[in-house]
Amino acid sequence: MNINKSRIAGTIMIMAMMITTVLPVESQQPLGDKPSRTGGRTRSAVRAMNGMIATSQPLASAAGLRILQQGGNAVDAAVAAAAVLCVVEPMMVSPGGDLFALVWDAKKKELKALNASGRAPMAASIDALKQRGFKDMPDKGIHTVTVPGAVDGWGKLLERYGSMKLAQVLQPAIEYAEQGFPVTDVIAADWQLAGSFKDNPDFARTFLPNGKPLEPGEIFTNKNLANSLRKIAVEGPDAFYRGEIAAKIVKFANEQGGFHTLRDFAKQTSNWIDPISTTYRGHTVYELPPNTQGLAALEMLNILEGYDLKSLGHNTAEYLHLLIEAKKLAYADRAKQIADPDFYKAPLDRLLSKDYAAEQRKHIDPAKIYDPSQKDPRGGEDTVYLTVIDKDRNVVSFIQSIFSAFGSGLVAGDTGIVLHNRGAGFSFDPQHPNRLEGGKRPFHTLIPGMAFKDGRPWLSFGVMGGDMQAQGHVQVLLNLIDFGMDIQRAGEMPRFRHFDSGVALESAIGEDVRSTLKAKGHKLTMSPGSFGGYQAIMIDPISGALFAGSDLRKDGCAIGW
Repeated sequence: MNINKSRIAGTIMIMAMMITTVLPVESQQPLGDKPSRTGGRTRSAVRAMNGMIATSQPLASAAGLRILQQGGNAVDAAVAAAAVLCVVEPMMVSPGGDLFALVWDAKKKELKALNASGRAPMAASIDALKQRGFKDMPDKGIHTVTVPGAVDGWGKLLERYGSMKLAQVLQPAIEYAEQGFPVTDVIAADWQLAGSFKDNPDFARTFLPNGKPLEPGEIFTNKNLANSLRKIAVEGPDAFYRGEIAAKIVKFANEQGGFHTLRDFAKQTSNWIDPISTTYRGHTVYELPPNTQGLAALEMLNILEGYDLKSLGHNTAEYLHLLIEAKKLAYADRAKQIADPDFYKAPLDRLLSKDYAAEQRKHIDPAKIYDPSQKDPRGGEDTVYLTVIDKDRNVVSFIQSIFSAFGSGLVAGDTGIVLHNRGAGFSFDPQHPNRLEGGKRPFHTLIPGMAFKDGRPWLSFGVMGGDMQAQGHVQVLLNLIDFGMDIQRAGEMPRFRHFDSGVALESAIGEDVRSTLKAKGHKLTMSPGSFGGYQAIMIDPISGALFAGSDLRKDGCAIGW
């Protein structure tokens, strides 16, 4: 087997920089004044000057670093890393999914957002699904497959900001797909969900090679995906939307009873747009506008800015109560207002105003809960987030997903490509702005984040985890801004997650806090494990040095040079 020498070198560098112990959540408790070489973290922040990448998987970080060291910029490295994640975390991400990105062009001093989410087939509708016996949006299967936007997004990113060709940046992913990689413990645990789709022949052949999910240490190859990526590398995104891959996906979809046509694929396009923003204690925080949930994170920040959070103490019951109540208010607006802006214009100026936040604060009682009586829309959890900053200080905040574990549970013939189930995010209510309609983009949970200080990029960050993402963005920002934590510790601190059914707390949050929250009326739910997957890079405003943090909840890896 002929393995590229630069790939070996990158892997060796990864292993050298990944000397860390992944500790249970209980180990994340603050250490107070106790001396510690890592300041109460499982590892210290990574620091570098020439460039930095943080992803959820070491092989993807190595691929991005390889591109940076070959002279590529942050966008080149981001696309390369995302493509590798499609190979090594197939339950989370695929060319058959969607992506969103924020890009800071250091030379032009310009911040733009990319919406690379796909649309429902033109023939899709609520009535059409009702005629087929559906009473609600399905959560798996062909009718959840919107036209994937990720590959077009890769092309749009490189066309506008990249310095390398698609063939160059896809090469690491092609190598891993063709030559294989050893499955990690974290990925193997997620792979167990593949067994749910064993009755789908193309899926089973691809992801259950011995009739069962892969175990830690097993070598996985996806030669069909390597062939598809090679076609995209040579022909560009047209291979996916107008060429052989499109034809195979549409043929497969029609065999499954789907509404997809070649015209639906040929019409797919990503959109460059302006991000939305708010200010929070001297920082400007940027998110993506609808059809994704960035609005919710910004609303939460506006509400919480009216409180002296630091005086309450970190993760105390009083502190968490305010965050949970702010979340409920912001997510009530999210449930009512977020839809494809081509079909519905949300009143963003009002929702993001400080006056509106002051009105919202009137609903918060420090002693008891508020019930906005609004159900959260369906949100998936299987997502990858990555961020890259290069030597010129171009910045990319990037998120890509197939919505839930292994997406729709379908692989299109011999393409090796998992098709997402993002269409499950549509509403079946014919009066709702997010109702299923042909040519429409569904509600998305995907949000890459960025924060500026004094008009310059300060932080590029994200917290993958479906419905958790806006809640995670806010918790991390408060850790950094209100409590002055460093970038690694800010991502390691215990988190809460609010659902319709109640509040889940990571296990490091103590029983006294839980008891007080219950007394205020919160319904605490049992939720084993942890929530979210955080990656972040910060630019020191004085020295220009790069600091990065990566989440112990995933196979997180931040590396620089």
